[in-house]
Amino acid sequence: MIRRIDVLSGSNALRAISPMWKSLFAAVMFILSYALHPVLQAAIAVWMMVWCTAYARIPLRAYGLLSGTALLFYLLGMPALLLEPGHPAAAGAGIYELPVLPLYVTAAGLERAGLLLVRVTACLSCFLFIILTIPFSELLQVLRRLRMPQIVLELMLIMYRFLFILSDTAHGMLLARRLRGGKRGFRDKLGETAAMAGVLFAGTMHRYHGLSQGLMTRGYTGDIVLPPYQPRPVPRRYTIQAYAGIVLLLLAQWWIIRY
Repeated sequence: MIRRIDVLSGSNALRAISPMWKSLFAAVMFILSYALHPVLQAAIAVWMMVWCTAYARIPLRAYGLLSGTALLFYLLGMPALLLEPGHPAAAGAGIYELPVLPLYVTAAGLERAGLLLVRVTACLSCFLFIILTIPFSELLQVLRRLRMPQIVLELMLIMYRFLFILSDTAHGMLLARRLRGGKRGFRDKLGETAAMAGVLFAGTMHRYHGLSQGLMTRGYTGDIVLPPYQPRPVPRRYTIQAYAGIVLLLLAQWWIIRY
């Protein structure tokens, strides 16, 4: 999936727009996603999805796969939000008691989980906008312009390259396993997976050592030189739509608070 993200971020329709402007726009929308009313948070999630799928022309299937995979972690944490231990003092409206375990679900828990889901979805859409429309190299240039320490940028660059090495090594091991037939049975698969994890780590570190040796032979002196940031123009229609949308969200929040 990491290669798919890299391809989409480098070939989307918003590729030529200033990465600094896109980063600042996503940052403002992220702050609004955290602070505004849940209805407006849902509107932000839909609006950012439109920016990615309609303006940047990211395939809807790829966008849905990324957002759905990220929301799986939220679903794994839902029992902690929904379930209450013990037995309810009195059966009230909106309370559901599990038939076997001493756990029950309250209406407050359902409301809390729903509000958190809307907020997480809105904030996630802002992150996906950055991930899918700004290539990683340009994102590093933006962070450098924002005075991010050089050591942090170098670690990010090395770890990003490490993800590709890990993905290639894992893909090769899985392909070799399928060609050999693999083992059948749940217990055998668990043992084989554990063995593959150790071999995967050793193989990845071996390739990473080769990468570090390649850097040394190319004259690496301790600092990775990044290309300078080059400002790019932003089409007026995108600027007008972004600013108008932010103003409308703030006015809607003011109206909700007032009335």
